[in-house]
Amino acid sequence: MNFNYLPIYILTIALGGSFYLGYLPPIIFFIYVIASTLTFFLYAKDKRAAQNDEWRISESTLHMYSLLFGWPGAIVAQQKLRHKSKKQCFRSAFMFTVLINSALVVGMHTNYGSNMLRSNTHNLKNYVTKNVDNQYVRKSALFLFSFRNDNYLYYESDTFYIRES
Repeated sequence: MNFNYLPIYILTIALGGSFYLGYLPPIIFFIYVIASTLTFFLYAKDKRAAQNDEWRISESTLHMYSLLFGWPGAIVAQQKLRHKSKKQCFRSAFMFTVLINSALVVGMHTNYGSNMLRSNTHNLKNYVTKNVDNQYVRKSALFLFSFRNDNYLYYESDTFYIRES
């Protein structure tokens, strides 16, 4: 087990558990996958530019992508590509972006964060069902924006309530 990847293992288990318990919709996991892939490719492009003495991607851009859910891809890139893995001031700023992003995910589990997340995903589901004609896109979007326990909840006046059986 490579301990450099431990934060990614923890994130994967936490997101899976949060989905299973009904706290997060699947779209959160897919956002991490897409952002991490994009961030990995940005690191690869920057590594290639560094080797060829070409125009580089700024460190602030790399940090921004890490902050916007791409930090797992940045960790993989730092380990696999051996890029930005030794510079201590970069690593410190990177770890700060990981902590901020982790705090955001924890915030999604608070009452306020959960209500806001459910409200926004509910609005997205409504938009997709009203404006998308393709049934496969509509079904995919409904799955991605649904919480596992949506059938137990109802939405009223910007708040979700538990249905009594």
